[in-house]
Amino acid sequence: MSLRSLLLLLCLMLCLVAAPAAAQDLLTGEAEPSPEPPEQAIELSSEGPADGEIADRIADIFGQIDALSEVSVESRAGVVTLAGPVPTADDIARAEAIASRVTGVVTVENEIERNLDVETNVAPTLVAFQENLRGFANALPLVAVAFGIAILIGLLGYWIAARKRLWQWIAPNVFMAELVATSIRFLSIVIAMLVLMQILGATALLGAVLGGAGVIGLAIGFAVRDTVDNYVSSLMLSLRQPFRANDHIVVDSHEGRVVRLTSRATILMTLDGNHLRVPNSVVFKSVILNYTRNPERRFAFELGIDAEDDAADGIAVGLAALNDLPFVLSTPEASGVIHDVGDSNIVLTFHGWLDQTDTDFHKGRSKAIQAAKAALEEQGFALPEPIYRLRFDDMAPLPIKRALSGESGRQPQPAKAPPPDTAEDQDTAPDTHIERLVAEERAETADKDLLDDSRPIE
Repeated sequence: MSLRSLLLLLCLMLCLVAAPAAAQDLLTGEAEPSPEPPEQAIELSSEGPADGEIADRIADIFGQIDALSEVSVESRAGVVTLAGPVPTADDIARAEAIASRVTGVVTVENEIERNLDVETNVAPTLVAFQENLRGFANALPLVAVAFGIAILIGLLGYWIAARKRLWQWIAPNVFMAELVATSIRFLSIVIAMLVLMQILGATALLGAVLGGAGVIGLAIGFAVRDTVDNYVSSLMLSLRQPFRANDHIVVDSHEGRVVRLTSRATILMTLDGNHLRVPNSVVFKSVILNYTRNPERRFAFELGIDAEDDAADGIAVGLAALNDLPFVLSTPEASGVIHDVGDSNIVLTFHGWLDQTDTDFHKGRSKAIQAAKAALEEQGFALPEPIYRLRFDDMAPLPIKRALSGESGRQPQPAKAPPPDTAEDQDTAPDTHIERLVAEERAETADKDLLDDSRPIE
């Protein structure tokens, strides 16, 4: 193989090895970084400006700057030496940066020191303060105009929000009207601030303030989330109207008649005559049981008869007694079922309906139990008590033996006479005392109520 062939084969192998790398560079868009240029070497002879020209040029520049006017400049073979006092530490670095940019300078020896003289350091501050005061005085007319326009916008927003009749006519209730008015006030303040900052040219400051307010508002929102939840619940309750004033309701474990619905809580008057404030967030999330919406209400009670008695006859006797009561409704009809069969008795359950507008529920149920029990006893149905079987040893003490032999130390008690059936016992009219108290209180504070009788109940 000739030398020429060997060289060609070597070149071909190098191309094959380099081709994949080049293709990868083309696909990925990456290439080898170009080598950094070497630092410029210092020439042996210079045809640039002389040292005197370099020093004069730097000194002329420093002379135009008050803070660098006292700095001395020397130049030897392109090495510039700076010395002298300057007011601040920033001026030291500033002087070195200026000197290093002058043509012909090889390096800079910085021997500048900060001037700690009181007069030198205080005077610029006083001058800057005087200039700021002068600028503020010149800006006072513009500031006055900007604040005047902002105040006018705010007053206009408050005047519009004060039109209560308009918002009450537009909004479905008082709570929504107040919410709309508050939103208008807040919007007017935001617009006034935007106009104020726009006139003063401080929109960047406004952005920073609004950003900070957003972060602070988020933190406050997490802190007062319960209050916000209660506020939203009040809004939803005022729109949905789940009950009316003086309705007899049960919310969670709280029972009473509704006095009013406020922007924070639902006021109930318990059946004991006490005021109960339930947060609207609890009312909105809880199951509400309303006894007033449907005046017809079913009552139920249980009675036991002897296991040897006929349960069907017992149910018939009890139903006949219920149907004879004037307050028990014929439609829906009263009913009775066998609830349970025990060891010594049969438990019967009776159901009946009454109208709560004419009959008190608890009084009517009590009267129904009395009537069914008396009817069963008159027809010979025994209402048994629990029976226990006891067994005693022959070595039992003397009192137990006496009891087994039929002896007893007690004297027989005379039978009690049945209580007289008076007119007061027959009274089943509902108690309206709590209703009157609620009506009287609502008459005093009707303007604070969010309940609206003109809107449907949801």
